[in-house]
Amino acid sequence: MNFSKEIVIENKLINEKNKVFIIAEAGVNHNGDLETAKRLVDSAVEAGVDAVKFQTFKTDKLILNNIEKAPYQKKTTNAIENQAEMLKKLEITKEQNKELIDYCKKKNIIFLSTPFEKDSLDELDELGVPAFKIAATDLTNIQFLRQVAEKGKPIILSAGMCYLEEVRLAVETIGKINKNLILLQCTANYPIQDDEANIKVVQTLKNEFDIITGYSDHSQGIGASPYAVALGAKVIEKHFTLDKNMIGPDHKASVTPTELKALVQEIRKVEKYLGNGLKMPTCSEQMTRKSLQKCLVAAKDIKEGEVFSYENIVAKRTGGKGISALYIDNIIGLKAKYFFKKDQIINMY
Repeated sequence: MNFSKEIVIENKLINEKNKVFIIAEAGVNHNGDLETAKRLVDSAVEAGVDAVKFQTFKTDKLILNNIEKAPYQKKTTNAIENQAEMLKKLEITKEQNKELIDYCKKKNIIFLSTPFEKDSLDELDELGVPAFKIAATDLTNIQFLRQVAEKGKPIILSAGMCYLEEVRLAVETIGKINKNLILLQCTANYPIQDDEANIKVVQTLKNEFDIITGYSDHSQGIGASPYAVALGAKVIEKHFTLDKNMIGPDHKASVTPTELKALVQEIRKVEKYLGNGLKMPTCSEQMTRKSLQKCLVAAKDIKEGEVFSYENIVAKRTGGKGISALYIDNIIGLKAKYFFKKDQIINMY
């Protein structure tokens, strides 16, 4: 399938040449409080990310009432309540999302939110979100993927917890309807061990599907993201919180505002290191090149009409003057047009 090689999310163009699109994942770290959510927006702005993302769901549409929490959730929240009871306290209403969207516009940052079921998808679409981030939990939810694709907006899909063939089916399902897809490698635990990051999958996904790829990072601290960028990730998503000690499922696995800012700075540094991929001397190398590269000079006195040979010409540093030593084979066998003294720069004019 021919997926888009350039995707626009609000005022940001995502392609192979532009800067990495960085998403600060606030998720549910607002703990159900709108003012905390706004403070998260402020921290994201301060860190210099491109977008801040929340999660939108209606608990009764998302989960059965008696489902146990995931193992990591049991460690970070009340062990007595079930997953539905925990999630109910973390819902964001349509009105609250509208207020957050307006706040993000005021702060000049892109608002994104992950819908987890169709009602939330429709609400976010009505509110005008510029793209949909779909969590790994829904990569195998084929009907929902079709519903998202039919909205016609860019889709960022996390590929956590899945086999490659499951990813393939999801990509093909979306691709029949919507070509604006970005695929993120992800390991869906909070946090993950270093040896679980598997950022090489960023390249695997790019090669398999010829698609823009990125990395949803659940490693600890600044973690794996900068290395994923070096492997070609063009979108990075990272959970962050105001305080890791707050009660809630994702705080402990999130970075602090200070760490988020450091992460952005590190990614921008990696981008500078990567350059543009064109092999040519940099501006700063031009003078060094003149000083250090060698050109051809007479190894001894050469008479007019004498044939140039490997015995009578040699390469030395000349300050960039003369014929580059690269072309010695083009000179050998030609006749000198005039007399050259030893160490005189060879020229053919």
